[in-house]
Amino acid sequence: MTRYAPSGRLDRELSDLPEGMRWREWMMRAEAAIFAAPRPVARETLARLVGDACRLDALVADINEELKNRPYEIVFVAGGFQFRTRPRHAETLRALAGTKDAGPPSFTKLEMLALAAIAYQQPVTRAQLSRLAGHDISRDILGRLKSAGVIAPGPRAPMPGAPIAWVTTARFLEMFALGSLRDLPDPEALEAGEARDADEEIEAALDDALGLAEDDGDLDGAACAEAELDA
Repeated sequence: MTRYAPSGRLDRELSDLPEGMRWREWMMRAEAAIFAAPRPVARETLARLVGDACRLDALVADINEELKNRPYEIVFVAGGFQFRTRPRHAETLRALAGTKDAGPPSFTKLEMLALAAIAYQQPVTRAQLSRLAGHDISRDILGRLKSAGVIAPGPRAPMPGAPIAWVTTARFLEMFALGSLRDLPDPEALEAGEARDADEEIEAALDDALGLAEDDGDLDGAACAEAELDA
């Protein structure tokens, strides 16, 4: 049962409870908040539900320990905590949706290359993307990525014409299960011992980071990204 202080506010500290019961109540509050939220729940939000002495990482770890035999878990993505279906159940969700493409949208190789370049070089203009990729990155390509919610217009670049510079979004982080852009790998660390062009290096880095497989056709983000459990 939710406990309130005399003022009517939520009793965060629960100082009248034994330590074990207090920890258990904090676990239930955090789990309920994450389960009910449509987007990742920030640490600052969870901190408003528990006492100052609560260590949130340890709390979530204890919740996940209890969920270890369940088909879902709590992960840190896009700057917050979110319930996600475990990757091994992705095929189940695709079967439920009646398509192998259930989940995040698929992208062509050129769209994936543009997305990778934006992720590593942002904020970056369309002209800069085209030079980096060695291909024309059209407005249609950027429009599709924008429609998918993975990129957004950023600041105007300080150059003639003040073109739009593009950045990735929180949806990009959610889609590929990244806590933040700091979780993108260092492209140099992914080199396989032979030199790569800058665009190849970036594309390969993002492919490796996000578990994307390359073939002669499209790069299918749905087949490789972690499936989500919609609460």
